[in-house]
Amino acid sequence: MTTAREKGFAATLDAHLAALDAPAGLPAVVCGMAGARQGWVEANYLDVPASLDDIVSRAVTPHDTDRRVFILPGLAQRLRERADVIRGEETQLMGAANRPGTDAGLYCMPGTHSKWVRLENGKVSGFSTFMTGELFDLIARRSILAHSVGEADTDPDAPSFAEAVRTGHDQVERLTGSLFSIRGSQLLFGDPPERAAARLSGMLIGAELAGSGCKNGTIPIRLIASGKLAALYRAAFAALSVAVEAIDADEAVRQGLIRAARSLGLADARKGQPA
Repeated sequence: MTTAREKGFAATLDAHLAALDAPAGLPAVVCGMAGARQGWVEANYLDVPASLDDIVSRAVTPHDTDRRVFILPGLAQRLRERADVIRGEETQLMGAANRPGTDAGLYCMPGTHSKWVRLENGKVSGFSTFMTGELFDLIARRSILAHSVGEADTDPDAPSFAEAVRTGHDQVERLTGSLFSIRGSQLLFGDPPERAAARLSGMLIGAELAGSGCKNGTIPIRLIASGKLAALYRAAFAALSVAVEAIDADEAVRQGLIRAARSLGLADARKGQPA
């Protein structure tokens, strides 16, 4: 966002579209941090509960470009003890919940800040953010566990990962003590960095799943993720015997933007392409 602001948001968008050989004047629908306070134009948060269709109706348009641009707003949960915001993931949700039978459920969107969204009859009734990815990076790079983890990557198929997920989920109240055992195991038993990384990742994800309440209900759970995160979270759910439907995050955001474009009258509903 800082780079785009320095170059100019309109110029940045034009450069990307030119690289795609897009025709001049092609309309664009944008989600994410372009609508933040420090972004292109602030798209104020829409308070929940909110319908997914309401998101499109609150889109804002910048005035420093000749192109028709619509920036989608994020969502806000204005509860004193559960204050929370989403910006970008709501568009993934629009794409993932665009098929029959998907307008209700618990949606998990892992990342630096994992989002768990509850959808009821096409309306976002509430959501929670878990700082799992950021905590992993901070602990693995800046805490005493950096000596144990090093540069090792996490293998989602490692037995130590599944075991750590169950530990993080079932013993969440002992999480800080469980985390330090990673250091102890490396010092006393010579655990390799790969095992340390798997245990750290597994415990943090397990604690996130415990906080989400994913094992406490009967509503469908859908995982919106791609790449390594998709593999890690699928393995974590499997370790807890929780059934999930996996949805590709990249495809979800594309479908969400197409859904918004159709609602704005910018796309051919038959082809899903810009008009």
